[in-house]
Amino acid sequence: MSHYRIILVLVIILFQSCNNTTETKKEEPAKTVENVSIYTIGDSTMSDKVNPDENPERGWCQLLPTLLNDKATVKNHAVNGRSTRSFITEGRWDSVQKQLKKGDYVFIQFGHNDQKITNPQRFTNPHTAYRHNLIKFVEEARAKEAIPVLFSSIVRRNFNADSTLVDTHGVYPLETRLVAQEYDVPFVDLQYLTETLEESYGVEGSKKLHLHFAPGEIAYFPEGKEDNTHLSVLGATEVATLAVAELVEKIESFNVYVKKD
Repeated sequence: MSHYRIILVLVIILFQSCNNTTETKKEEPAKTVENVSIYTIGDSTMSDKVNPDENPERGWCQLLPTLLNDKATVKNHAVNGRSTRSFITEGRWDSVQKQLKKGDYVFIQFGHNDQKITNPQRFTNPHTAYRHNLIKFVEEARAKEAIPVLFSSIVRRNFNADSTLVDTHGVYPLETRLVAQEYDVPFVDLQYLTETLEESYGVEGSKKLHLHFAPGEIAYFPEGKEDNTHLSVLGATEVATLAVAELVEKIESFNVYVKKD
């Protein structure tokens, strides 16, 4: 009998030891980095626009610094017309990756130009090259101990005759979501958020989120402008606000970088 009692005690001790070992292996949450850099890579819907005193167009990452405090510095590397393919082949990603430090963020949003099937310098198959390129950004950012964040593309203002907002991005946002899930990357669904935003403003009101000007209305576009893809100051501010709110929700301690007001 005493023999069995000794075995039972040993089993209990071993079980408790395994539990303690498991607890000590739990990953600690990432510590907040003071003076963090936020690198943004993507296309014209994110990029800084020239002549901001005269030009009414903005990228949403151009407005991002207005929502963050001095603990975060936005380094906007998004460029008009770039896809995941051209951003890599032009050496722009290598330039960003070399600068990354532990705790930095990399905000990644592509898709508008990846779908341009008539341009082989920019087009990517969503299920192969596009997916591969997103994974490359994620893995190489993590190799520098930076934190990648994936964003689906913002929607175009594309209402049909029945006032229904119709998608133009195909499966590219889905591939972004799948990469985020597979590689455990924070994901901000800007496609859904901006779809809701456009619908809340309505068919006519949503024109204010973009670039709609009659001929002679503003000096910067003397012949007028009708652009349902790119953002006005209002549109970029709205998108940046939605993005920051989602980042606070998805990333622990990101709120320390957000202005209190």
